[in-house]
Amino acid sequence: MYVADQKTMQLLDHFTMEQLGLPGAVLMENAGNAVVQAILKDYPKNTSVLVLSGYGNNGGDGFVIARRLIDFGYDVLLCFIGNEAKLKGDARIHFQVYKNRQLPFYHFNAEENDIFTYIQQADVIIDAMLGTGVSGEVRFPFNQIIEAVNDSKKDVISVDIPSGLNSDTGKAASTTIKATKTITFAMPKMGFFVGDGPTVIGKWEVADISVPDSVVETLQLKLPKLLDEATAISSLPQRIKHGHKGAFGHCLVIGGCKHYVGAPVYTAKAAFHSGIGLVTLAIPEKIYPLVAGTCHESLFIPLSDSNGFINWKAIETIDFSKYTTIAFGPGLGRELDGDAIIRTLLDQLTTQTLIIDADGLYFLKNHLKQLQHYKGDIILTPHPGEMATLTGKSVAEIEANRLETAKNFAATYGAYLLLKGHRPIIATPTSELWINPYGNDALGKGGSGDVLTGLIASLVSQHQNPLKAMLCASFYHAIAAEELGRNSSNYGVTPMDIIHYIPILFGRK
Repeated sequence: MYVADQKTMQLLDHFTMEQLGLPGAVLMENAGNAVVQAILKDYPKNTSVLVLSGYGNNGGDGFVIARRLIDFGYDVLLCFIGNEAKLKGDARIHFQVYKNRQLPFYHFNAEENDIFTYIQQADVIIDAMLGTGVSGEVRFPFNQIIEAVNDSKKDVISVDIPSGLNSDTGKAASTTIKATKTITFAMPKMGFFVGDGPTVIGKWEVADISVPDSVVETLQLKLPKLLDEATAISSLPQRIKHGHKGAFGHCLVIGGCKHYVGAPVYTAKAAFHSGIGLVTLAIPEKIYPLVAGTCHESLFIPLSDSNGFINWKAIETIDFSKYTTIAFGPGLGRELDGDAIIRTLLDQLTTQTLIIDADGLYFLKNHLKQLQHYKGDIILTPHPGEMATLTGKSVAEIEANRLETAKNFAATYGAYLLLKGHRPIIATPTSELWINPYGNDALGKGGSGDVLTGLIASLVSQHQNPLKAMLCASFYHAIAAEELGRNSSNYGVTPMDIIHYIPILFGRK
C-alpha cells in the first residue's frame, strides 16, 4: 500500500477525473458511502449522529454521509459551518441535493450556542470540517467547535483526516480533532505516521473510492510504501528442510562493555530465536564470565580490553572471513577508540553485510564517506538522537522531517537505514521508502534496539536481502510488542519477552 501527501492525492484525483473520466461528484459520493458503510458496521440505527461539515471537498463528503445515513434510518443532523456562497464544484452539487430533499439541517451561527448543545446530544460525531488542506492554526469558529468536540468525549469519526492535522507533516494545530477512527480515501496520508499524527488519528482504515493504485505506476510516482503483514511474511527466509547450522548463517557481534553487559546478549538471543545458525560474541574479556553464563548458545571471542572496554587492536586479530554478517555496536560504550575499530572493519571486511547500531553509530559520524566505497551492504539502525549525531541536525529537525531525512541519508551514503522511533522509517540506497505503522510504548525500554539488531542480523545471515530482512524484523519486533502489551500490559514487556515471542509469530506464517 502506498502513502501519499496532499500534492500527490490532488494529482491522483485529477488524473482519475480528467484521464479516466470519473467525475469528481462520483468520487465524492463514493467517499461518503465508504464512511457510511463503516458506520453501519459499527453503530446501530438508533445512534444519534451529528455531521459537522465545512465548505470544502471534505464538507462535500459530509453532505453525502448525512444524506445516506438518513436513508439507512439513522437520526442525523447536518451542521454546516461556513458561508454557503463559498461552496463550489462537487461540494455545492451534493449540498444542493441535500437541501433539495429538505433533510435535517442546521447552519452554524456564531451568535448562538446551539451547536454546542447538539455536540452534547449526539452519540457519534462525524468530522468533515477541514480535510487535508490545513496548514497552520485553525481559525474561528472551527477552533471552538473542535475544542467542544474533544471535550465531549464522544466517538468521533474523521473523514479523510482529523481537522487540524497537517496531512504532510503530521503537525497538529493547537486545536485538532482527536478522532476515535479516521476513514481515509484511496491511500493513507503521510501525516498519519509522522509528527503528531499517530496521537490524533485513532484507528484508521483506507476506503476504496475508485482511484486505482495503478495510477501511481502510470504517472511513475515514487511514493513511500506501508509495511503490512503480507509483506513481512513474504520476507521471511525459507528454511532448508534438511539444513544444518552452517546453512543458516553466522553472525559476529562486536560490542559490550562493563556498563552494558546485556546488550550483546539481547542481540545474540534475538538472532538465535529467529533462525540463525551461529552467533559469535566478540566482547571485552572483563565481561566474558558474565555474558558466557547467560548466553550459552553463543560462541565467544574474548577481546583484550582497557578497563572493561574493547581494545581496538584486538579487532585486528579476528578472522572476519568466516562470518556472513557483522553487527557492530550493541553495548559498545564510548570510552574506547571506536574510530579505529570502524576503520579496521571497513578496511578488512570484503562483502559481508555490516550492521552498525548504538554507539557504533556515534563513531561512524567521522567515517561516512568511507561507506560509499564499501562493496558489501551496510545497514544502519539509528534512533532520532543517533540520527542527529550522524547528520549534524537537532533531534527536533530529524523528527520534523523523518521521511526526507532517512531517504536523503540512505541515498547519499549508499546505506540501508532504519530510523527508529514511533512509526519506524526504512530507506534504501535507491531512495525506496517504507513506513512501519505498528508498535507501541512497550518498546520504550533499554535493550529493544539490541533485539531489533539481532533480528535483522539473523535474517540477513539466512541469505535474505537487506531490505526484506529489515521489513520483516521491524514488523515482527513491533507486533510482538503490541500483542504482548495486550496480553499483559505495556508496562511490563521486556526485551527478553519480545525475543521469546518472535518464534511464535514466525510460526504463524
